[in-house]
Amino acid sequence: MCDLRCEIFANRKSQITNHKSQITNHKSQITMKILVTGGTGYIGSHTVVELQQAGYEIVIIDNLSNSNIEVLDGITKITGKKPYFYQADCLDKAALQNIFSEHGDIRGIIHFAASKAVGESVQEPLLYYRNNIVSLLNLLDLMPQYGIEALVFSSSCTVYGQPEILPVTESSPIQPALSPYGNTKQICEEIIRDTVCATDKLKTIILRYFNPIGAHKSVLIGELPNGVPQNLIPYLTQTAAGIRKELSVFGNDYDTPDGSCIRDYISVVDLAKAHVVAVERMLAGKQKSEIEYFNIGTGRGLSVLELINAFEKATNVKVPYKIVGRREGDIEKVWADPSLANTELGWTAQETIEDTLRSTWKWQLSLRNCN
Repeated sequence: MCDLRCEIFANRKSQITNHKSQITNHKSQITMKILVTGGTGYIGSHTVVELQQAGYEIVIIDNLSNSNIEVLDGITKITGKKPYFYQADCLDKAALQNIFSEHGDIRGIIHFAASKAVGESVQEPLLYYRNNIVSLLNLLDLMPQYGIEALVFSSSCTVYGQPEILPVTESSPIQPALSPYGNTKQICEEIIRDTVCATDKLKTIILRYFNPIGAHKSVLIGELPNGVPQNLIPYLTQTAAGIRKELSVFGNDYDTPDGSCIRDYISVVDLAKAHVVAVERMLAGKQKSEIEYFNIGTGRGLSVLELINAFEKATNVKVPYKIVGRREGDIEKVWADPSLANTELGWTAQETIEDTLRSTWKWQLSLRNCN
């Protein structure tokens, strides 16, 4: 009789264990929903792809001021899943509130939506202060109302200004900004820090990007600015393709080996993957503090002239260029020490500069063939 009771008890225990295991497996299969502002933009679209491939459900908000609705087709073709999309401006708080209400199960936000051209920010500072700061304020206002506690903020190496010591680490001093764009990133970081200190309902990871370039290996998405490109690489590839007459190199009298500015150029796909890791870190409760900062770069600096040379070698295509005067707001030289991201996030830049530049050129050729 004792043996029979023991057997019955063991069977019941096994059934309970299996039931608990099924519940656990069911919970692990629940898709988490992430809101991506600026999700049809250059970095945003690549990040949406990586998030969807990692199993997340994505809601995109974008006003299409510097992107194209057709990017959604590229994302869908790559991943086999179409994200929710809303053409809305993050300055429109009422529109944001409607979207938040419709998607009450959003678990985290990645905030890309911002104006981002250094030169343009010098000419139109009020545009940059309004777009970049008010959009963040609206999100921070709404997040606690809908129980959203996780935020990944798209920041920039421009917060370091012109560093006194290179490469820059996350503890490098924040220098005075050299452009309104850089200043908006500094101000936004301060706003987030103060908000985190004022509440126990917000946790955030601030990713300080260096210079993203390249395109997805499928050549279905890439950098596609509206109008004349404000960034180096799309202008370079359009020049190589004959769309632009020549590329302007802003200054050859900087304190660098060849006189042109030095930057840390990182594959946009590598950068996108860093966001997935950051989201997972927050949602899994692995942060060591409520706010964390990480440099996302390669750790290698290349001058503008070196980059042109690398592009020509990687593609066998010549790039007509001319040296012109310095551009106001440009930093002389900056590159990352990404060791903290390497060790804490387990993230490392993988793509070579040659492969990244080849992907950029293939993307430009695909655009030309479409036209």
